[in-house]
Amino acid sequence: MGDRDGRLDDGGGEAIRLDGVVRRYDGVTALSGVDLRIEAGQLHALVGPNGSGKSTLLSLVLGLDRPTSGTISRPEGRIGCGFQTPSVYPDLTVDENLRVFAAMGDAGDDWLAGVRAGLGLDEVRSRVAADLSGGYQRLLDVALAFVRRPAFVLLDEPLDELDSAARDRVVAFVADYCEDDRTVVVSTHHLDAFGPSLDRLTVLADGDVRFDERVDGSDDYRTIYRDLVD
Repeated sequence: MGDRDGRLDDGGGEAIRLDGVVRRYDGVTALSGVDLRIEAGQLHALVGPNGSGKSTLLSLVLGLDRPTSGTISRPEGRIGCGFQTPSVYPDLTVDENLRVFAAMGDAGDDWLAGVRAGLGLDEVRSRVAADLSGGYQRLLDVALAFVRRPAFVLLDEPLDELDSAARDRVVAFVADYCEDDRTVVVSTHHLDAFGPSLDRLTVLADGDVRFDERVDGSDDYRTIYRDLVD
């Protein structure tokens, strides 16, 4: 499985920057000249319909793919990631998964325990990952993105397969994590769940950025999205 932390190139500053980023696949344009800044210390939502380019953008930022043209500049350090399809060690327990990834960095036992408790994994800590429900596998995948305390975390649909209580727990954990100048970017269809905690909202459609502004809990996110996409 390897390291979940995509290495970040030294681009200077404290933001991830995309300038004129284009990505084409066999003649199909997934991203069309995207300009975007992902600033430090924010909870930043990336939303849009299926096929809008959200997952492509995250893959490019992580270095899992390369742009057809344009540039991506990233601060030095690591970036944690959670995937649309949970990626865990199936034969290890929840605790063993957490310890394996924590061992790659300098996270202590107290931090690890806090991540496990904060995301509601205490009651399954001794269970093998392959035996977990889809919801608990999702929570474990999210937890693994945070165990090394990276400055930037990218999460692709982190609320999928979760009940309302688990969704609230993830949103609260993510919002708290951003308070110490750390940044979390969530690609999500669950805009209402994250809405009150968001600092910035980016709306993608057909590979283009249709909206990219600071927001607060008073904004009508559904109206913003509907007017731009529907």
